[in-house]
Amino acid sequence: MSTPFLPLQGIRIVDLSTVFSGPLAVAVLADQGAQVIKVESLEGDTSRMIGPAKGDLSATFIAANRGKRSLALDLKQTAAKAILLQLIAKADVLINNFRPGVMARLGLSDDVLLQTNPRLIRLSITGFGTEGEAAQEKVYDAVIQAVAGVAATQRNPINGQPTVLATALCDKLTALNAAQAVTAALYAREKDGQGRRIDLSMLDASLAFQWPDCMYNHTFLDQAPPPFPEFGANQKPWTTQDGLVATMSPQQAEFKGQCTALGRPEIADDPRFATLSLRNVHGKELRQLLEPLMASFTTEELLERFHRLNVPMGRINERQEVLQDPHVVQSQSLVEIDHGDIGRVRLAQHAALFDGKRLPLPKPAAHLGEHSREILLELGYAASQIDALLAQQVIKT
Repeated sequence: MSTPFLPLQGIRIVDLSTVFSGPLAVAVLADQGAQVIKVESLEGDTSRMIGPAKGDLSATFIAANRGKRSLALDLKQTAAKAILLQLIAKADVLINNFRPGVMARLGLSDDVLLQTNPRLIRLSITGFGTEGEAAQEKVYDAVIQAVAGVAATQRNPINGQPTVLATALCDKLTALNAAQAVTAALYAREKDGQGRRIDLSMLDASLAFQWPDCMYNHTFLDQAPPPFPEFGANQKPWTTQDGLVATMSPQQAEFKGQCTALGRPEIADDPRFATLSLRNVHGKELRQLLEPLMASFTTEELLERFHRLNVPMGRINERQEVLQDPHVVQSQSLVEIDHGDIGRVRLAQHAALFDGKRLPLPKPAAHLGEHSREILLELGYAASQIDALLAQQVIKT
């Protein structure tokens, strides 16, 4: 049997981050073969308490910390810092999402890290960056949604008020930026041998995410063209006889196909809807025409009609329906893995295929301190020393 392709095999990461933005970034890198040690406080990552759980393994923690070993340390104690520095000396990457200044207060300033390991890639995720009055503010996802305009983009259809999305969107898109930045720094190190510090703010990542569509009316500065209707202003679900669907038809051929599928091809010839720009300007009138037509068909009828004419459309699934959706099933996007003492769990596959092949199945997440003894033995600690550290509550197993 051939050895599975793992692009980051041999890369060692020490993960000091908690909850979502850092852990999810590292989980992506672990999927790609990186060896990860997650260093937690003796109380454990807060995400161990988010969502349904078996013991200290919540569904959220498993998804964000798959494939990592856990070492529980009390970093307020000198002996714990010594252990961490030994790990850092052998690592390729160190990731944290503390507020600015916390690493220095822990005795892990950038100078100390560079002295310990000059080739180390150091990634620090913050809410509002490292400078300015807001740098020390405590931040969670909803705060960034508010400040970056994400909430203003998603408005309540009844009263028009901004809406905070029921998902940690800004954390997750920050995680993807973080994973990419780490791999870019590792690639650069292959060429020049240099370790690097990467600072990444959730605000910056979220603004970049917003800019191509949600903020396009704020791009031009000199002789700005007239404002355009906000992107997706009329992009709402369509009611069918028995459910809800979503569709987009930006290309003219798609719009003509949509009208034909609904039995009203002449709508595509209406001058008000002749171009994408005009359809945006007259979006309300177009929707008023199409809504009763959509509602006259069942969901299956619409899917068949639209797909036959090569017009994009998808059924709006409730969460439990996602599991059986034909697209999800056929693409094998979800997998079940044996998670040891808590039984089987379902996870999403790593999204990227390499040479047409999926990466190996994700590995389980760890109980708090599950690998503390194992990791210390690898560092050369004797069993008696480990027992003493346990007694002093420097570590937890």
